[in-house]
Amino acid sequence: LSVKNREYKPKKEKTLTEEQLKLLIQKCKGTSIYLQVLFSGLMGLRVSEVNGLKFSDVDFINKKLKVQRQLGIVANSNKKDYKVNTYSKQEIPVKTLSSNRELDIPDIVFDAILEQRKIYEKNKHRRLNDKTNPFQDLGYICCSSYGRPRSKSYNFPHFKKILKENNIPNIRWHDLRATYATLLMKNKFSLKAISKRMGHAKLIITADVYGDKK
Repeated sequence: LSVKNREYKPKKEKTLTEEQLKLLIQKCKGTSIYLQVLFSGLMGLRVSEVNGLKFSDVDFINKKLKVQRQLGIVANSNKKDYKVNTYSKQEIPVKTLSSNRELDIPDIVFDAILEQRKIYEKNKHRRLNDKTNPFQDLGYICCSSYGRPRSKSYNFPHFKKILKENNIPNIRWHDLRATYATLLMKNKFSLKAISKRMGHAKLIITADVYGDKK
């Protein structure tokens, strides 16, 4: 029986409810992981994809976002060949060909990107003449005040702290992506639409990972 002829309901995985996700977003506002949570929880991006996003990936007129790179370790590379703290922050291709995708940007995410752009430009100008620690104008949306890209593990301690302080289930960061897919499924989005948004190579991957056959 083909995937298209089956009916699926969301798997009972460790995900947040819509209300819990709203609470998490509210509590993250004003923190250093706010945009990361929005990208993963409201757009389904992998953390490595979030870290690789640049302002140049944003179509500010049509509110579209291109996902076309991630930050990680170059295959078959040696850590000693890279500068300190850069080995795991190299620009590499996204996971699969289908992971190259263009997504609509929700208004709340778009507003946060605009605000972050202001912060980016402010930090860039403030450190213009800093010879000791110059600003790295690399264009990353989620970066330090010096423009440096974030590591994959940067979000986790802040994330776990906010979950604990607000009695939100102790999920993994990747479960934000699962939450996004689950909420789409509960709102009757087709597997094809969900698969495209998640960047999966095949519908069966979406079905197996996020759906239970009724």
